[in-house]
Amino acid sequence: MNPVSFIFRSVFQLQTINKSLNDLIQAAEAGGQTIDQHVADKPDTPANREQMRHVIGIERWGQRRLKTMLGEPPIHDEYDGYQPAADLDLNALRAEFDSTRAETLRIVDAIKEKGIAETARANHNGMGDVSLKLWLRYLTMHANFESKRVK
Repeated sequence: MNPVSFIFRSVFQLQTINKSLNDLIQAAEAGGQTIDQHVADKPDTPANREQMRHVIGIERWGQRRLKTMLGEPPIHDEYDGYQPAADLDLNALRAEFDSTRAETLRIVDAIKEKGIAETARANHNGMGDVSLKLWLRYLTMHANFESKRVK
């Protein structure tokens, strides 16, 4: 693990240590609503579309990793192939983000229902095998931070 990934992993671990999974789910829900409201009044520019494609691509990439906790085979790939189509306008990308975040939360619920939420791990390219809580915090914080670049 490179030093930057080690720092990120450590920060996310500290941010989740006193949080329940339900706390993190609520934060992901609230973050999704905030992002939707933020993007709603922004202009449909190439830069804004590209930024939202990045946010959605990372979230979908993370979903695929979370699905390994449900029995899908492990995979080591990059996020690029998970981005929505380049020809979608910003309104369509808002809808894509909303449905993508809802799917993330559905996957988290499925992991909880399976009874493995506390012990399951999934690989992150830089941070190694990490917990469901860390994954959810990472996806929430990434989307919260990167969506602020939509101007």
